Amino acid sequence: MKITNLYAYEIFDSRGLPTIECCINLENGKKVYASAPSGASVGKEEALELRDNDATRFMGKGVLKAVAYINDIIAQKFIGQPINALAMDSVLMDLDHHPQKTTVGANTTISVSMALFKAQAASENIELFQVIQRVQDIKTVNLPIPMFNMINGGAHANNNLQVQEYMVIPKTENFIDAMHAGVRFYQELKKILNDDNKSTNVGDEGGFAPNLDDDKSGLELLMQTSKKISDYVFDFALDVAASEIYDEKNNTYSFSKEKNISSTDVIKIYESWCKSFPIISIEDGLSETDIEGWKLMTKDLGKKIQLVGDDIFVTSPMKIRKGVLQKIGNAVLIKPNQIGTVSQTLAAIDVCKNKNLGVVISHRSGETNDTFIADLAVGTGANYIKAGAPARGERVSKYNRLLEIYRILNS
Repeated sequence: MKITNLYAYEIFDSRGLPTIECCINLENGKKVYASAPSGASVGKEEALELRDNDATRFMGKGVLKAVAYINDIIAQKFIGQPINALAMDSVLMDLDHHPQKTTVGANTTISVSMALFKAQAASENIELFQVIQRVQDIKTVNLPIPMFNMINGGAHANNNLQVQEYMVIPKTENFIDAMHAGVRFYQELKKILNDDNKSTNVGDEGGFAPNLDDDKSGLELLMQTSKKISDYVFDFALDVAASEIYDEKNNTYSFSKEKNISSTDVIKIYESWCKSFPIISIEDGLSETDIEGWKLMTKDLGKKIQLVGDDIFVTSPMKIRKGVLQKIGNAVLIKPNQIGTVSQTLAAIDVCKNKNLGVVISHRSGETNDTFIADLAVGTGANYIKAGAPARGERVSKYNRLLEIYRILNS
């Protein structure tokens, strides 16, 4: 099955900023689309986006250079060729060997790469998750456990919270029940905030963004809400995004109440929170540059809860391997646009599986309606998926795709 056309153009993400959508036409008449997300809280060493930097257009955030690169260079390599997503991904990787994609841009390559894998599925008349399952040699697939974003803070909201994400994880093995529980929790939390005259405006990822007394108050709100829903049990998870609250010069952290404290003090705060609340996962609990702090946190908390590395690993197989040697973290956040191609993303997940690390597939704060990560989570047998709150179209699209996959698997 040959590619008859491949082209890209600008669309807008959930923050109203430009991003790339890539379209591939196949000779059987099928058409697939893939679009690149964008992060606000980013790791120092994750792959970079190619932006126009033209201050007179979209505040310099335009992506016409990336679009032109796809249309003028990448398209010419693939049009008229039989679709082979893995081989074509290798071509994309050869365009820019720098780990941060400093020339081509990860937004350029990931939009094309995801489209190639979708085209592979369309050419074979199978589901995208089945293509990924075959590449990863996964025998049976299951739906991931959703980590629902309920409260936003940090770089994702205009409020006084320093913790970036407060999430709940329904304790059920049935995905339909998990969705029901997540929606119930979200609506109950909204009612509690309303009754308390607190803002129900939402942050970038759909979680509510009220001003609260301190960061612990977010957990207290989750606990208050959880007690209102007697027919479901919930665990809690946090994404602290601690690199955002870290003073690298003085090696200190500042929460909304606790200021200029050491990594040891931060770990004590987490230990206290874990005793008071059903926390089973903390992401980026310390800064990506605080390696010694990460080692201590993993030693103290790693046998009790999931410690997820995002900024410190940036979906890089090499960095994940290094983290295993350093004994930091026990799970990895996977974001395809951090590394730039689907193949490299799958390689990172392979390392996690081989090293017995948990896998959490994640959206970005600047999203589109693209549902690729839902199929990625299923096809790789990931433990969890972060797709945001059960609200806002760009978040719900992922959950709706998972519901569709559920029906496919159970039909």
